[in-house]
Amino acid sequence: MIEQTIQPAGAAVSRAALRYRKARDRVVETLLLAAGLVAVFTTLAIVAILLYESSAFFEHVSLREFLTDTMWTPLFADARYGILPLVAGTLTTTVVALLVAVPLGTIIAIYLSEFAPHRVRETIKPILELLGAVPTVVYGYFALLLVTPFLQKLMPGLPGFNMLSAGLVIGLMIVPYVSSVSEDAMRAVPRYMREGSYAMGATRLQTALHVVIPGAFSGLAAAYILGISRAVGETMVVAIAAGMQPNLTFDPREPAATITAYIVQVSLGDLPHGSIGYQSIFAAGLVLMLMTLVFNVIGFTLTRRFREAY
Repeated sequence: MIEQTIQPAGAAVSRAALRYRKARDRVVETLLLAAGLVAVFTTLAIVAILLYESSAFFEHVSLREFLTDTMWTPLFADARYGILPLVAGTLTTTVVALLVAVPLGTIIAIYLSEFAPHRVRETIKPILELLGAVPTVVYGYFALLLVTPFLQKLMPGLPGFNMLSAGLVIGLMIVPYVSSVSEDAMRAVPRYMREGSYAMGATRLQTALHVVIPGAFSGLAAAYILGISRAVGETMVVAIAAGMQPNLTFDPREPAATITAYIVQVSLGDLPHGSIGYQSIFAAGLVLMLMTLVFNVIGFTLTRRFREAY
């Protein structure tokens, strides 16, 4: 009789615990879904705002003029709205930054992942990540007051404001992003792949270059795309060190303006709200978003093709 009484009570407790776990899982799933929907809604809201405000701009400025005109002078009396100078400045500073960040960040990631002792890795990596916490305005003045004078000693004719110093400092600024994500991707490569390479007689460097890097390529691509997006969207460094002069040039020694620098300039109150010049920042922001989207699509395509090849 005692056993018959205890068994139904234990079964009731088990059913209650099961219902509690299921309810808790539903709550967690709902919260996670809500968090994901917030991110999606935010992205859609940004796109919708850019499209809506840009449509008002394109009612006064033709798309052909916007894409082909080589002058960007929205603050002048004779305003012209050719986006090419801003695109050229953005791409030039980004390329200079990537020429610094990609090789340097990859080399640092290879060293931390494959060669550095555990204690050294646990010391260097947090220090690198701390560089990402430095305000970008500090990097801007570092480029203007230290890097530019140094470059002027090497190139006497270099202007005080130029894209080269801005791009170099942006590259140094995004090295922590590239190296940290790349190192995490390399360490995620299974150990047996390294051991198989060592068993075939390969050195640690050969294993890193021919086994670990191909195995971590998807993570490396994500690190590079993150670096590109960070460089394209950088504002304060180019606003301080590049000169904010919209010139159509791909020469990094020349001063220029980027899309983000122009948006900051107008947002400070140089143009009244509702004017064509003010609405131009939304058109410029739309171009910036499309540029970032193109880079992400290219990175995704390369990653997928590389996975198929291997």
